[in-house]
Amino acid sequence: MKKMWSGRFRQPLDPEFELWQRSFSFDKRLLKYELTASSAHARALKNAGILSADEMISILEGLQKIGEKAAASPAFLDDSEAEDVHHFVEKQLAALIGDTGYKLHSGRSRNEQIATDLRLYVRASIDELRQELAAFCGVLADRAGQAADAAMPAYTHLQRAEPVLVAHWMLAYVEMFLRDASRLADCRKRLNVCPLGSGAVAGATLPLDRGFMAETLGFDAPTANSIDATSDRDFALEFVQALTALTLHLSRWAEEMILFSSQEYGFISLPENYSTGSSAMPQKKNPDLLELVRGKSGRVIGHATALLITLKGLPLAYNKDLQETQEPLFDSSDTVLQLLPLVTGWMKAAEFHQDRMQQAAQSGFMNAWAAATYLVRHGVPSRLSHEQVGKAVQIAMEKGCELQDLSLEELHAINPAFGPDFYHSLTLASVLPIHDVPGGTAFTRVQLALSAARKKIDSLREEVHAHA
Repeated sequence: MKKMWSGRFRQPLDPEFELWQRSFSFDKRLLKYELTASSAHARALKNAGILSADEMISILEGLQKIGEKAAASPAFLDDSEAEDVHHFVEKQLAALIGDTGYKLHSGRSRNEQIATDLRLYVRASIDELRQELAAFCGVLADRAGQAADAAMPAYTHLQRAEPVLVAHWMLAYVEMFLRDASRLADCRKRLNVCPLGSGAVAGATLPLDRGFMAETLGFDAPTANSIDATSDRDFALEFVQALTALTLHLSRWAEEMILFSSQEYGFISLPENYSTGSSAMPQKKNPDLLELVRGKSGRVIGHATALLITLKGLPLAYNKDLQETQEPLFDSSDTVLQLLPLVTGWMKAAEFHQDRMQQAAQSGFMNAWAAATYLVRHGVPSRLSHEQVGKAVQIAMEKGCELQDLSLEELHAINPAFGPDFYHSLTLASVLPIHDVPGGTAFTRVQLALSAARKKIDSLREEVHAHA
């Protein structure tokens, strides 16, 4: 089988090198996008007078048959001769319709083809990822709504800090993952320009209507510079970097679920359908899904690093090194697309022990800031109130009790501003409402935040649907 570039060569390739340099084993997954982009190019060739109407129809029908064959039988893609997905399509098209198939490559280069295919692939991956993020955020919001007014400890430095509503804690993750969806949308916006018509480096040699091809493929516009268009992989890097932030958030989520499901916390029971046991210890139920989620983040972060290193020393324009950007890109997308439905399922199935969380929210001096706020409201400067409540905490620790267990006499020895109403200000029912600011954990604020989050999730679903 002739190579697409073999005309000026007299010696055959070294057999081992010939096999080693192929990319079809991994870029065949781009077949759908290659066929779509080739169809747009064929129409542009006809509009430019390069193809007759009959030739265009023959090519379009041939491309459709290639897609149908690939869908019907994965074995169709077991081609030991194809160098890459572009070579494969040209070879199959010529076999179907004869030499007319070779006319499809008129005025174009594989450099612009792969740049286009990859943009189409990343764009589709983003749409799918954002759909999965909407589903995950939807479940988080549902669980937040179910938690109602249940409380739990919030932590700083992994030490108990203040009580918060369970819903407030869950909505923190909604905010994280909505930012991830937004980052992906930004990436989609920047990548949505069409390289077709850029040629190998200097632009097409035929009068192709680049605007027509861009519009046909759903791009916003043609790329502005042929040199940049054929060598740019910023969109791939930006996409994988957005996925590193997403997997980082998934890893933090998984770590907290692992901690809270331990016997020491006891806030969560691991769902059995997402856990495994031990081959040695019969009592064990291990958080395997969560641990793998945590581990997979390192895989995606590693791919982002690989892309950076591959791209950092490349002169303009296309270099064969760019072939090495594809596998990290593909695996990053696959990894996260596999993760998201699983974590959504886990979040639906997990059991939260709100009674234990509520109990934990009422001990460990987590009402200390509320105590200091009580003094501030009675005219004590903030710094002094902080110091005086700290002294009260020290006395309570020495006695082995909580702040609310100290006598009024003991409190008066620190500051006479403490009154009988101080004790009521330390109850959970009083501590939570004092955080009555936008973004705070007061019940009314959390309900507003939950409503706002659901609107954002609905908007995300609508955006994804619009791109479908």
